[in-house]
Amino acid sequence: MTRLAIAALVLLTGCSPDRAGSARPVAVGSKKFTESVILAEMAAQLARQAGTDANREDLGGTPALWLALTQGDIDVYPEYTGTITRQILQADPPDLAAALAAHGVRMSRPLGFRNNYALGMRKDVAAAKGIRYVSDLRAHPDLRLGFIHEFLDRPDGWPGLKPHYGLPQTNVRGMNHTLAYRALVEKAIDVTEVYTTDGEIAQYDLLVLEDDRHFFPAYEAVWLYRADLEDRRPGVVAQLRRLEGRITETDMQRMNARVQEEKANEGQVAAEFLTRTLGAEVSVADESLAARLIKTTGEHLALVVPSLLAAVLVAVPLGVLAARRPALGRGVLGATGVLQTIPSLALLLFMIPVMKFLLDEGTGAPPAVAALFLYSLLPIVRNTYTGLKGIPHSLQESAEALGLTPWAILWRVELPLAAPTILAGVKTAAVINVGTATLGGFIGAGGYGRPILRGIDKFDIPLMLEGAIPAALMALAVEGLFELAERAVARRP
Repeated sequence: MTRLAIAALVLLTGCSPDRAGSARPVAVGSKKFTESVILAEMAAQLARQAGTDANREDLGGTPALWLALTQGDIDVYPEYTGTITRQILQADPPDLAAALAAHGVRMSRPLGFRNNYALGMRKDVAAAKGIRYVSDLRAHPDLRLGFIHEFLDRPDGWPGLKPHYGLPQTNVRGMNHTLAYRALVEKAIDVTEVYTTDGEIAQYDLLVLEDDRHFFPAYEAVWLYRADLEDRRPGVVAQLRRLEGRITETDMQRMNARVQEEKANEGQVAAEFLTRTLGAEVSVADESLAARLIKTTGEHLALVVPSLLAAVLVAVPLGVLAARRPALGRGVLGATGVLQTIPSLALLLFMIPVMKFLLDEGTGAPPAVAALFLYSLLPIVRNTYTGLKGIPHSLQESAEALGLTPWAILWRVELPLAAPTILAGVKTAAVINVGTATLGGFIGAGGYGRPILRGIDKFDIPLMLEGAIPAALMALAVEGLFELAERAVARRP
């Protein structure tokens, strides 16, 4: 994608590449699980206590959060010391603060609790097989294991645990953390990873296997924040440090349970804890369903509309070029076809560093719009090419006989005749865009993906439907509008 196309995307999305300056709100990041969201809500509320606007952005797993922090897309997020040493730095430096400072990052003192990795099983299944320790799993190679994808990839997860204990299991699948608990309870799997502060451990009365060979490090909860935040917003950092040593493991388990079991709002749970523990006067207004739908619909349209418009502006000329220059056309169709084969989530994550380099906007709407733009090219290019190639050659000869220039033939004859086919390609791209845009929730782009992902994490079906149903309705509405446009074009003489 050329810089000209990038500039067009910037204008269409209203995104400014200049995010510098102390006037912008403090951006608080969180991972896609309940505890991280609760802690991030605390950070945002404490930042507001310091008189600063603050936004919270859900950004997926550790790699995305660390990249966003070091690039300046977020200012602070909750992390764990074991994750810092094992996954982020992939080393255990003697001076952790100095190692982080080399990346322009600072770390608070521990918040007071550990959220260690562990393995969990149903108590009845573990008792029947005589399992109490992780090393006992070696005697049961047929066990079915289900882990989050991050645990399957990180060195302090399954890749390190398996050789450390010599575990023989091969039936290992990746799944969402909350769904893994459901699968464990329903006996669809036998073992999953747990966080020791998870409310589900007590809720489902699970057995946490003892790490008898001491593989997992200590995961002390801390704040990671940009070094320049202390210069720009010293009051915010001072507020964050008020939580150092103030959250016990029991506190965190109870807060997690309130969200997971009682379906309480994370912001409200965080506010109640801050009020009770720090005496902070924090209140969180609970948005109505209508207000949330208006907000997420606006965010979703802000992803779909500019990406589709940019794709039309680029793809139609590419389709014309492909039809006029057959040799070049094969390359154009091949390139756009390759883009379509890339998994949408992978393309979305790949666009984070690309957009950071081009626009200094590594998270949020810009990478989502760019990925949707690339994903929309193939249907429009292919249909433009097909529509133009399907025009009878005799009509083109007649136009030439009338003395029309090649440009006039294209504009007054070929494009009008190919318009229904081109419009069908745009319709296909638009419907794909509406569905794919829900993945923007993984990088803080908002839209209908936000309630869907939070609903999956909390296993809150109404919350999932709050995003899924409007997304389906928007896709149907888009398809209906384009069908009306196609009929209007087809009736035109």
